[in-house]
Amino acid sequence: MLMKSVINSLNAPAPIGPYSQAIMYGDMLFVSGQIAIDPETGNIDTTSIKAETEMVMKNLKGVLNEAGMDFSNVLKCSIFLSDMSSFSEVNDVYGKYFTTNPPARETVAVKTLPKHVNVEISCIAGK
Repeated sequence: MLMKSVINSLNAPAPIGPYSQAIMYGDMLFVSGQIAIDPETGNIDTTSIKAETEMVMKNLKGVLNEAGMDFSNVLKCSIFLSDMSSFSEVNDVYGKYFTTNPPARETVAVKTLPKHVNVEISCIAGK
């Protein structure tokens, strides 16, 4: 019988609600949406969409690493944007983390995101 286990990394921000950073189920990892909260300071810098996206990707990396994975294990990402006009800049940063065999993905515009950030990204990974 497969067991689920909670993954919690100090290299990503603590959850801001009743959820886990990630859940491992068998060889599958389900990573909750990450926003640009700096895990060391708790601050959010939304002055640049590129810098904001970099922090999101660093937070995803922290959770993946805690589970013994990296971006090569990512099968699917979901990107949520507060403004679709940021798509190109977010895509530029995101693309640096998936240079070969990128995962499946969708990108959607939403009305608002937690803490009024501009980008949130979640992913599913497998070993």
